[in-house]
Amino acid sequence: MSNSKAFTLKSSNGLLRVLKTTCGVCRAFDPLQGSQHPEIYQFIGLWDTGASGTVVSKAVVDKLGLKPIGKSKVFHANGESIVNVYAINLFLPNQVGFQFVKVTEGIFNNFDLLIGMDIITTGDFSITNVGEKTTFSFRMPSVKEVDFVNENKPITPSDFLEL
Repeated sequence: MSNSKAFTLKSSNGLLRVLKTTCGVCRAFDPLQGSQHPEIYQFIGLWDTGASGTVVSKAVVDKLGLKPIGKSKVFHANGESIVNVYAINLFLPNQVGFQFVKVTEGIFNNFDLLIGMDIITTGDFSITNVGEKTTFSFRMPSVKEVDFVNENKPITPSDFLEL
C-alpha cells in the first residue's frame, strides 16, 4: 500500500450533487527524458462515471497550446461528433498523477475538465454520505477490494466457531 496515492474531498455542509476537484494539467511529456517540465495550469475537473474518457475544454487546449495528435468519434448529450484528440499529463490533488492521457475536446459550463472512466478505473473510487455530508475519496492504484455486501454480512453461529 506504500506505493498508492490518494485524496479525499469532504463537503463542509450537506450532500454534494457534483464531484469537482482542482486539477493540474500540462502538455504531455516524459520526465525521464530530461526535457524541461512544461508549465502546469490549474483547472476545475468534474468527475463523471458516465463518461468513458477524459475530456478537456477549448480553454484548456488554448491555455496549454495543445496540438492535436488525432481525431476521434465521440458520443454526447447532443449526439455524436468528430473531435480532436490531445495528450496531457494530469495532476489530481495530493500528488495523484497520470502521464500521457489521451483526451478529447468538449464544451462545458462551470468546469474545464471532465474526468472519465479512463482515469476512475485506475484505482478505487468511493462516495459516502454519512451524517448528510458527502465524502469522496480516490486512491490509485487499487490496493484492496471494497465490498459493502460482504462488510454487512450478518453474523451467524458458525462465525463464532471460527474464533
